[in-house]
Parts: sequence; C-alpha cells; structure tokens
Amino acid sequence: MLLSDFDFDLPKSLIAQNPPKRRTDSRLLVPQDEIVDTYFHQIANFIKPGDLLVMNNTRVIPARLFGHKASGGKVEIMIERLLNEKQVLAMLKASRAPKINSFITLENGDTAEVIWKENGFYTLNFETDSLLGLLDEVGHIPLPPYIERQDESSDLERYQTVFAKQEGAVAAPTAGLHFDNALLDNLKAEGIDHVFVTLHVGAGTFQPVKADNITEHQMHSEYFEIDQDTVDKIHQTKANGGRIIAVGTTAVRSVESAAKSGKLVASKEETDIFIYPGYEFKVVDMMITNFHLPKSSLLMLVSAFIGREKMMEIYQHAIQEKYRFFSYGDAMLLTRA
Repeated sequence: MLLSDFDFDLPKSLIAQNPPKRRTDSRLLVPQDEIVDTYFHQIANFIKPGDLLVMNNTRVIPARLFGHKASGGKVEIMIERLLNEKQVLAMLKASRAPKINSFITLENGDTAEVIWKENGFYTLNFETDSLLGLLDEVGHIPLPPYIERQDESSDLERYQTVFAKQEGAVAAPTAGLHFDNALLDNLKAEGIDHVFVTLHVGAGTFQPVKADNITEHQMHSEYFEIDQDTVDKIHQTKANGGRIIAVGTTAVRSVESAAKSGKLVASKEETDIFIYPGYEFKVVDMMITNFHLPKSSLLMLVSAFIGREKMMEIYQHAIQEKYRFFSYGDAMLLTRA
C-alpha cells in the first residue's frame, strides 16, 4: 500500500475555521445502500436501542505558551504531553533553538528550564507549584495548524467535548464535539447508553504519514486507560446483540489496543497502534468520525474500517456536497465492512 493511495484534493474553502452555532447542527453523512445526507441531531435514526457509544473523556489543556529567551528571542512552546507535576515534553518554535540548561521566560514572568532534547522534542521543567494552574493562566487552546486564526475565548468551551474530564490532551477527540448533553440524555432514554475511555491525544495526530510504503510508518505513542466497568459493559452489549459504536478514532484505537491479545481487558498503558487496511477489528462495529487529512494515519484507519474504495467514494461525495472538514467540521457514521 502506497502513501499516494490515500491522497485526495481538498478545496481549502471546506476546511472549517469555526464550529457550528450549535454542536448538533453539524451535518452527518451515513453510507447505506445510498449515501444519506442529514444532520447530527438525527443520529438516533441510524442506531438502535441496545447499542453502546464508547467516548473519549480526555480534556484538552491550554498547551500553547509564548515566551522569550534570555537574549530576548521569541519562543513558542507546544506541549506534547505532561510528564509529571513540573515537567512536560514539548516542541519549541524559535529563530534559534534554545540551548540545554537555558531558561524561557513566560508572559507572566514564570520560567521553564530546557533540560533535554530527543527526537525533536524538548523536556522542560517549569518553576511552579501548579503546572495546570500555570497553563490555565497563560496557556492558549492549541488549535490545529489548519485553523488559520488565533484562539478565542469561545474555543475554551467549543474545542472541548461536553464530557471532557481527564486533563492531558493537546488536541480534542473531535468526533465527540458534535454531542451535547441533551442529545446524550435523549439517546440514553431511547436505550442507547454510553461509556468512557481515556486517550490523551498528542500533537502527533496531525502529522502526515511520510513513508511511501505506509507499513514503514511509526505511530507516535499516546497514553490510554479503559477500566473494568467499561470492559464489562462492552462485553454485555455484544452478548445482548448490541453494537459497539466508537466515537472517534481515539476511541477506536483505545479499545482495539486493549483487545490486542484477542480479548478486551482493562488497561492503563501506552499505545502506538497503527490501523491500516488489512487490520482485523476485534471490538468496534460502528464508528463516528470527522473527515480527515489526506495521507494521514486517521484516513488509513477509516480505510481499514470500511475499505479504501468506499472511503474515497464517500470523501468525493462529501467534497461535492460541501461538507466541512477536519476538527470543527462535519461527521460520518460508518459501519464496519
């Protein structure tokens, strides 16, 4: 399988720069015998009582920081992950890379020491009693690179799912952005319950695959958790004939990683699972997902789920019908081939 097999031309005008006015007003594409074009608030028409939604409850942290070196040179810090209460792994953008053991002064006067660099990532140590408190004070919501505007106060709420709880992501699990509490309550009342996993999405989710032979691509590693209650509910749903509906590729990667032995088990670990055509899904029956970047690992995951030709057909339809793409864009409800 070649990288070029997962490329397509996307008009820049279809890249969503802002969320819809209401979360559930996003459009929803549902491939059936023919492609159905509808809206997300109609999703109950395509799932049934006894099905189970699996959602990622990670919470996006204000992971973009601005500061300067002792020389006065500007530095942008993009946190990749929290390592402990004072240290982070981060990417730095500066005209000249900061040296090891040098300090970056933040906008509020606090400092971060550059203590290590490996594989393009820096380890920074912050002089603060509360790293999360510091991020809340001076951090910015890390909007994806294809959203070509500065973050706004509204992004604090909208680039976050309504069920976000566990802090640690630097990118939102965007398929979950289409749900509001009223929709979740309505679905539950109709017998469609939900459970949570946690996968802290890293900035690597936006990195394109570069290897011409995609099997040579190495995925970035991310931390995930799935507890025993969620595992039990998934087993019970399948035993009762219900379907497991993963809300987003991060939920897919979580449950499939936890089932790598062939059986789904409670897990707390790192995963670098790379799902591409030929992969045999062990847990997920349906998936809700946004429209992804050309040549991305997420596009390959969707291709594994429904078939590459079907995926390309759906994407061409979406472009023709002017669906909105990427993080603040519209969604699909897919059934495994």
